[in-house]
Amino acid sequence: MLFNKCAGCPLGECPGKCPFSTLEIGGDTDNKKVLLVGNPNVGKSALFTRLTGVHAFSSNYPGTTVGFTEGYLRFDGVRYCLIDVPGAYTLEPTNEAEDVAKRILEEGADVVVITVDATALERNLNLALQVLEMGLPSVIALNMVDEARHEGISIDVKVLEKALGVPVVGTVAVTGQGISELISRLKDARPGIAVPAEERWSRIGEIAASAQTIEHRHHTVRDRIEDLSVHPGWGALLGVFAILGSFAAVRVIGEGLIDYLLDPLFNGILMPLFQWLGPLLGGEGSLPFRVLLGMLVEGRIDPELSFGLLTTGLYVPLVMVLPYVVAFYGVLSFLEDVGYLPRFAVLFDALLHKVGLHGFAIVPNLLGLGCNVPGIMATRILESRRERFIASTLISVAVPCAGLQAMIIGALGDLGGRYVLAVYGTLFVAWVILGRIMHKFLPGYSPELVVEIPPYRLPAFKGIGMKLWFRIKGFLMEAIPMVLAGVLVANLLSTSAFMDVVSALLSPLFRGVLGLPPETAGPILLGFLRKDIAVGMLIPMRLQPGQMVVAVVTLAMTFPCIATFIVLWKELGVKDMLKTIGIMALAALAAGGVLNFLFALAS
Repeated sequence: MLFNKCAGCPLGECPGKCPFSTLEIGGDTDNKKVLLVGNPNVGKSALFTRLTGVHAFSSNYPGTTVGFTEGYLRFDGVRYCLIDVPGAYTLEPTNEAEDVAKRILEEGADVVVITVDATALERNLNLALQVLEMGLPSVIALNMVDEARHEGISIDVKVLEKALGVPVVGTVAVTGQGISELISRLKDARPGIAVPAEERWSRIGEIAASAQTIEHRHHTVRDRIEDLSVHPGWGALLGVFAILGSFAAVRVIGEGLIDYLLDPLFNGILMPLFQWLGPLLGGEGSLPFRVLLGMLVEGRIDPELSFGLLTTGLYVPLVMVLPYVVAFYGVLSFLEDVGYLPRFAVLFDALLHKVGLHGFAIVPNLLGLGCNVPGIMATRILESRRERFIASTLISVAVPCAGLQAMIIGALGDLGGRYVLAVYGTLFVAWVILGRIMHKFLPGYSPELVVEIPPYRLPAFKGIGMKLWFRIKGFLMEAIPMVLAGVLVANLLSTSAFMDVVSALLSPLFRGVLGLPPETAGPILLGFLRKDIAVGMLIPMRLQPGQMVVAVVTLAMTFPCIATFIVLWKELGVKDMLKTIGIMALAALAAGGVLNFLFALAS
């Protein structure tokens, strides 16, 4: 096997980074670089999934945090390396994603597949003509032709092909219609027409007039539902039901996977193996035992609290986090393919703009309510680094994960519902205020939400399954190594006197500002290891209701758990991660201090 750099590879380094950089000597396999280009929400991702299956992985473009996806397929002895270019409306960049799309195109390719939404031909042709002007061999994937027919739109593929000068293939990516023909015509890719910028829109009008026929049709029930779902009033009501239904599904799926599959497998198979392995590692107290299996808790290995690489290091990501990741990404993929997610983003756009974000930021925040890890990872869908920083910080500070929420309800529920509401109300107010402050003082701008609203349609469950597997695979590859590293650090800290020293130093602050007894410093600081367990450690302290609210809010808003901490490090970098931690500490002290003052006034 000989390794070579692909021509114009955006990763810029081979081998090891790109699985498409191999040439098989003496075989019939060659590499061709294919770029998949198109406006956002034209079915480009579904098309990519159909073309590549699960043979794909995600990366960030060098020097940016804008992500793109790579995959491959083989046809007629040729191995095609496909790059799903970030969605763009124009090659005259208005945001970072469009800038990256332009740069990837400028690096060249053997084939460019331009994905065009058949229901919005004229708008999509603007980008298509800009790409064709670059002179790259191209093919047009005229996607969503079934939806176009439903809307009374008929497009003559042959006329369009002649007008553009490149092959045109009608496709329905979610069902697979036209995919085989598209693959077979990659070899026919050729440069198309070149239209000067000043003539582009007039030429678009001419092409659309010659190739497209539109017939009047009456509104259907589906059309009316589509209209209602973006209505300020009815749309908001439907959004509430969508949120409640999504969370119910996530909880049922996530808890079901934990209770009936993963937890029994871990405790029934792996834990006995670890118990048997213990004496072979030298027994309790030996370095191999402490690192691999962790500390004994009440005389036994506890997968949640022992902090060994094989115990907590595997239990947290695979048993505690993965089920919710599967559930959230499953629900998210369903909402995407049904066509509801863009409508959801539109409904929340006005609110999120007040904190420096746009409507699509609702997705990471919702994911964060299940687990902060996939929530922060999902901030990659946001265009600017400024937005990703704001969203990641808000999720880390004021969006409690499912495990923490369960402990909040468990710790405060018996004291009265008003104390539970006090915690959630404080977190929401903190989310709004902190977002407003960051929006005002952080340099940069937040781009406007520009989104095509797709029609509702029945999803293809095979496509959802492939998309889900791709996302789960990405989570496992990224999260597990980071969690293992974090558990190792936590292991070393927990077996040293570091936490005791820090707790002693901070006890005056806890008494003076937060009104909490000194012994609460330990559990709150241990929230770095596990926030939900730390809340459980507060319960035996018999705090007053007001003190319990202050302690829980402070714990919820302060340092993230290990997995979240490591993901912040990876997604934001060391500098921005430290900024986020500083914001967390200040916000937690401010919120706790205000609550302490209010409870003192009320007493």
